[in-house]
Amino acid sequence: MTQQRYRDLADWPLTVTALVFLGAYAWQVIGRIEGNPALLLEAVMWATWGIFAVDYLANLWLASNRGSWFIRNLHELVIVALPFFRPLRLLRLVTLLSVLHRTLGDTLRGRVVTYVAGSAAMLVFVGALAVLDVEQSAPDAKIVTFGDALWWAMTTITTVGYGDMYPVTPIGRMVAAALMMSGIAVLGVVTASIASWLVQRVEDTAEAVSEAEEPVRAEVAELTAEIALLRREIAALLEQRTP
Repeated sequence: MTQQRYRDLADWPLTVTALVFLGAYAWQVIGRIEGNPALLLEAVMWATWGIFAVDYLANLWLASNRGSWFIRNLHELVIVALPFFRPLRLLRLVTLLSVLHRTLGDTLRGRVVTYVAGSAAMLVFVGALAVLDVEQSAPDAKIVTFGDALWWAMTTITTVGYGDMYPVTPIGRMVAAALMMSGIAVLGVVTASIASWLVQRVEDTAEAVSEAEEPVRAEVAELTAEIALLRREIAALLEQRTP
């Protein structure tokens, strides 16, 4: 089996796994679950981590050039190797974007819209979960509820930053920095997409005008040829009448 074939087969199972992980993680963070339910959720998250680890090893084994693939996918190794760093484990959810890219975006604009909408929504939700996870139990925390975390994530990713809520822990600030950079990237993609759409509309309009003028151009060419023929005939008649 080739690596591409494996990736095609594994996309949807990995997506389901990522959603299970997201549900368990969100339940644990938002609900502040303790006791046996917390242990069950931890077991679910460890099981999903195991599936992601197997996926990484399978991709490495099936890669045509393992050394090159290993270097180009060091972030995958970091995510798999640091299961205790829960905000970083959430990066495994980019699998969802990969599947959306294959199933919903057949055209360039479709891919752009899919990535922008999916990335923005996922980054806000995941960023809110990540910052709430590390902030809610910190002394002097400003973000202690999921509603606060969502509001903070939306103002941060849009680079508005009202300053009414902000993280006080080092990991929370790392999440904030990642969200701010992601917001700039999303804004750049939106701007580029709008510019591409406008350019394509202008090109389509120019092509439509050109197609509409084509019959007129053909008629003008025919009239020009007939006029040239008449001129030649008149010139020939004048030469015959001249002594």
